[in-house]
Amino acid sequence: MMLTLGRRESLWGLVFIAPWILGALVFTLFPMGASFVISLTNFDPRYPDAVQAVGLANYQRMFTDPLVLQSLGVTFKFAAVMLPLTLGVSLGLAMLVNNPRLLGRSVFRTLFYMPTQIPIVATTLIWQGVLNLHTGWLNYALGVIGIAGPDWLNSTTWVYPGLSLISLWGAGTMMLIALAGLQSVPTELYEAARIDGAGRWAQFRNVTIPMVSPVLFYNLIIALIGTFQYFTQAYVLTNGRGDPDNATLFFNLNLYREGWRYYDMGYAATLAWLLFVIVLLLSVSLVISRLSEQNKQLAQRVALLADRLKELEEERPER
Repeated sequence: MMLTLGRRESLWGLVFIAPWILGALVFTLFPMGASFVISLTNFDPRYPDAVQAVGLANYQRMFTDPLVLQSLGVTFKFAAVMLPLTLGVSLGLAMLVNNPRLLGRSVFRTLFYMPTQIPIVATTLIWQGVLNLHTGWLNYALGVIGIAGPDWLNSTTWVYPGLSLISLWGAGTMMLIALAGLQSVPTELYEAARIDGAGRWAQFRNVTIPMVSPVLFYNLIIALIGTFQYFTQAYVLTNGRGDPDNATLFFNLNLYREGWRYYDMGYAATLAWLLFVIVLLLSVSLVISRLSEQNKQLAQRVALLADRLKELEEERPER
C-alpha cells in the first residue's frame, strides 16, 4: 500500500518527536502520577512494606500545618524582592552590552554569562564568604566609605537582599534572552522617535519596553517558576535549618525536610502537588492578564483605525 506524501511526512514527524514523547511520559507524567498516588498514603521509604492508604488525610493536614503557611510567606516575600530585581538587572545588562559605543561588547557578554556555568553550591559557598559580617568583601567595601555593613545572612531583615545578590550572580541567561529581544527591535523605530523629538527615556518607555515586552514576559514566567523552586542556596547556607528564625524556610526546603529528614514521603508528595497548583495558577493568571492586555490594545487600534477611515470618508468630496 502506497502512502501519500502527507501521510509519510506525518509518520516521519511522529518518529522524530517520539523520543520527546517517550521522555515526557517516563520522566514527567509517570512520576507526577506516582507522586499523586503516594500523596494518598503514609509512605515511609525506610519501611516500604508498611505503606497504607490514608485517603485525603495528608491534604487535610496540609491546610492546618503552620509551617506550610510560613514557608509560603517566605517564598512570596523573596519573590517580591527577587522578581523585579532580576528582571531589571538582566534588562539593564542587556542594554549595556547592546550599546554600540561599548568597547569589547563580546567580552562583557561572556563575562556576564560565565557565572551561570559555575555550580550553584560552589557559587553559594563563595558568596557566603563575600557576605560574611566580619570578613566579607562587601562589608569591607562598605566600611571603606564609612557605612556599617549589615549581617546579610543572619538577619531576618537583610537575608532576602543577601539571597537576591547571590541569585543575581546567575542573571546571565536572562540577560542573553533580553539581549536577543533588544536586537530584534527595528532601528527605524528609534530613528523615527528621535525625529519626533523623543529623548532617551521617551525612547526607552515608548519603543524599547513595548517591543521587548514578550521577552520580558517570558523572563518573568521563568523567574517566577525558578523562585518557587528555590532550594539549593537556602539549604547550603543553613544546612536545611531555615535560619535565621525560619526566615529562609522556603517552601521547597520545607518539602525536602518532610520527605528526607522526617521520611514522611506521602506528606512531602502532597506539598509538591500544592506547589504545582500554585505555580500553575500564577502562570496561567499572568498569561491571561497578558492576553487581556493585548486584546485591549488591539481593540484600541481597531477603534482608532475605524475613526480614521470614517474621517477619510467624510473628507472625500461628493461625486
